[in-house]
Amino acid sequence: MDNNQESPELEDELYEHFRFEVPKGQLLLRIDKFLMNLIPNATRNKIQNAATNGDIYVNDLRVKSNYKVKPLDVVRILLSHPPFENRVDPENIPLDIVYEDDALLLINKPAGLVVHPGHGNYTGTLVNALAYHFENLPMNSSERPGLVHRIDKDTTGLLVIAKTEAAMTHLAKQFEAKTSEREYIAMVWGNVKEDKGTIEGNIARHVKDRMQMAVFADPEVGKPAITHYKVLERFGYVTLISCILETGRTHQIRVHLKHLGHPLFNDARYGGDLILKGTTFTKYKQFIDNCFKILPRQALHAKTLGFIHPTLKEMMRFDTELPADMKELIEKWRGYSKTNMTDEQEE
Repeated sequence: MDNNQESPELEDELYEHFRFEVPKGQLLLRIDKFLMNLIPNATRNKIQNAATNGDIYVNDLRVKSNYKVKPLDVVRILLSHPPFENRVDPENIPLDIVYEDDALLLINKPAGLVVHPGHGNYTGTLVNALAYHFENLPMNSSERPGLVHRIDKDTTGLLVIAKTEAAMTHLAKQFEAKTSEREYIAMVWGNVKEDKGTIEGNIARHVKDRMQMAVFADPEVGKPAITHYKVLERFGYVTLISCILETGRTHQIRVHLKHLGHPLFNDARYGGDLILKGTTFTKYKQFIDNCFKILPRQALHAKTLGFIHPTLKEMMRFDTELPADMKELIEKWRGYSKTNMTDEQEE
């Protein structure tokens, strides 16, 4: 047994707050550094205190802060009280409801609204709003009421919410079987070479930056992910595209497009908040700064959602307009490309 592991039996009153499976490609890394990269807002001192208190377990054994994680280790943080994120307090947050019936509803999510409570975001989420506006929503497999799928905090667009257990099961199976239809509109850096194409690559957590996902060539690492894209409009230094999801992995479009060499415009997590294409002129830099102010988030909108209705048993498709910030961004680039672009086009 590792000298940094102890072997008491797990106590019944402990509650799991975090659980991570170390990816196959992970290099040996101290567990305090590993968790600090993975848990938002966690300091190394807090993690070391957790280890000192015996709260960190690897493969059901307590470990010290100098334990080095190995590929496929299961790391858990167990505390004597339930996770705060599972306590959902109803909050009167307005919802933009696109459609509603007895089985489900569709919401057009604004930018900045976190879908469910988690570390650092215990209030002000969509789930808190759902708890206020609706009673007895069914729980999904993660004990979150009504949620069939999710989109990132700063992504806008359509989400379907189940109102009954039967609807939850029916819709979840469609997302799992890849029969639901999901189209996103994105603006990306660079002039996308092909008019259309498909990006395939397994997605798992980045081995160094645990807040990012990454594409892995090893078929045994991560989960398969497929994104189909089509160019809608070219502006020289950026491209407006449509993305159809065949799978629905965490950050799928964001990481797949970065892998393709075209990060989303103003996606800070994946490097899109820098000037990646264009000129060195001060005028151009000012133009980009203005664009970043217009759209202070990644340029991604969940525009279309289609699925077979759980009770009507017929295909339903819903569509939303682009949000005002993305419309303004597109118009700004359209104007710039007409008046400022030279004959020289960047690839």
